[in-house]
Amino acid sequence: MSFPSRTNTAEIELGTTFQPKFGPDGLIPCIAQDVATGEILMFAFMNAESLEHTLKTRKATYWSRSRQKLWVKGEESGNVQIVKELYSDCDQDVILIKVEQSGAANAACHNGYKSCFYRRLAKLDDPSFKLEYTATRLFDPATVYKKK
Repeated sequence: MSFPSRTNTAEIELGTTFQPKFGPDGLIPCIAQDVATGEILMFAFMNAESLEHTLKTRKATYWSRSRQKLWVKGEESGNVQIVKELYSDCDQDVILIKVEQSGAANAACHNGYKSCFYRRLAKLDDPSFKLEYTATRLFDPATVYKKK
């Protein structure tokens, strides 16, 4: 599969052809959102190969920058993301996928939470930058991810 070449601003921003803009590093940001609740689950990057794999299999597949390889969400944890919808932003340089999160823990985060966004800045104007937890851990990562 080869994605269409990018054309002109009018077609990119208002047209009907998917023309994803991968950055100089070959990556495009991707936000995963729970299709049922609207909760933002995680943020990761895709390259052309992982985006192609995602579209073919309907399983969210990302590019792991730390491991420099494709990463099918849930391949180790069993917490798979089934892609139900894919959106592109106005200039097609960010992807939003709406997913059905499945698996024993039904969690997207490798730290054991449903969402990777499980903490918030307690007070926006506090220079101590204290974070507070907003969610409960659903699984213990030490028991799910075995070091190889």
